[in-house]
Amino acid sequence: MRKLLCVTALAVSQLTFAAAEERKFCIYDPLGANGNLYGLMKEYREFAIQQNVNIHLRAYTDEKIASDDFKAEQCDAVMLTGARARPYGKFASTIEAIGAVPTTSVMRNLVNTISQPGAAKYMTGDRYEVAGIIPAGPVYLFLRDRSIDTVEEMSGKRIATLEYDEPSIKMVSHVGASIVPSNSANFSGKFNNGSVDIAYAPAIAYSPLEMYKGIGTKGGILRYNLAYLDFQVVLHKNRFPEGYGQKSRQYVAGMFDKADAFVQQDTAGIPEATWIDLPEANVEKYNEMLRQVRITLRDEGVYDATMLTLLRKLRCRENPAEAECVENLE
Repeated sequence: MRKLLCVTALAVSQLTFAAAEERKFCIYDPLGANGNLYGLMKEYREFAIQQNVNIHLRAYTDEKIASDDFKAEQCDAVMLTGARARPYGKFASTIEAIGAVPTTSVMRNLVNTISQPGAAKYMTGDRYEVAGIIPAGPVYLFLRDRSIDTVEEMSGKRIATLEYDEPSIKMVSHVGASIVPSNSANFSGKFNNGSVDIAYAPAIAYSPLEMYKGIGTKGGILRYNLAYLDFQVVLHKNRFPEGYGQKSRQYVAGMFDKADAFVQQDTAGIPEATWIDLPEANVEKYNEMLRQVRITLRDEGVYDATMLTLLRKLRCRENPAEAECVENLE
C-alpha cells in the first residue's frame, strides 16, 4: 500500500510539472553559470516550480545582451543590476541612488519593506514587475594611484563610467573628472590596462575581474560607500500567474543573508593593505556632496522621490543624529 501511494504521489508530481508554464529566465552574472548569483537562481527555480512555473535558466556574462533579449521578449524574466534595470522600474532602480544606502542593515530593512504586499504598487508597472532584490554590496572607488584620495584630486582624472547610467555620468562630471564611456563587460579591462585612472565597483569585482592588476603596488580601494549595488529580478508581468510577483519578492527577500554572505566573503578576500580610509571630515563632506547630487537627479526625474524619502527614513532610523535627519533634509 505504501509503495502504491509513493508511486501515485510521484505520478501526480510529474503531471503537475508537465502542466507548469514554461518560462525563460535570463540571468546576468559576471561569472556566468559558475557565479554565485546564478547559483542562487537555481534555488529560485525550485520556488518557481512550486508556483507552477517551470523556469529555464540561461546565463549571460554581458549585461546589455541580457537586457536587450528581455526587451525583445526573448526572456520572460531577467536578472540585472539596478542601474541596467532602470527602464523597467524607476522606483526600484533608485535603490542604487548615489550615497543613499550607507550600510548593509539599511539595505536589509529596505528589502524587507519593499517586499511587503503594501509596496506592491511601487514594484509593478503596466508591463514589467520587479519581483525580487538581491544585495551585491557597497560600490567603492578603485584607484591606480592611492594618493588620489580626495574629490579635488579626482579633477581631470579618467574614470570608467557606465555609459548607460545617467547618475554615474552626473557624479563624474560633478567632481570634474573625465568620463571614459564603459560598461559592465569592459570597465575592469580599462582599469587594469591603464586606460583609466579610476573605476568604481563592488568587492566582488576584485578577484574575478582581476582588478588587483590595475591596483598594483601603488593603487588601492577607497573604503567609502558610493552606492549599494543590487541585482533585480524583473518580469514581463503578463507572462506569470496572478500574485506570482509578490510571492517572488518575499521569497527573494528570504535569500538576503545567503547573498550577503557572498559579499562578506568577497570583501574579506581583499588584503587589508589595499584599503584606503578617509578622514571623518572628508566622509561628512562627501555625504553632503552625494546628497546634493541625489536631489538634483530627483528634481530632473532620474531618481524616484518616494524611494529617496523611504531611504532617508531608513538611514535616520539607524542614525538619527545625522544632519539630514535633524534638519529633515531631502
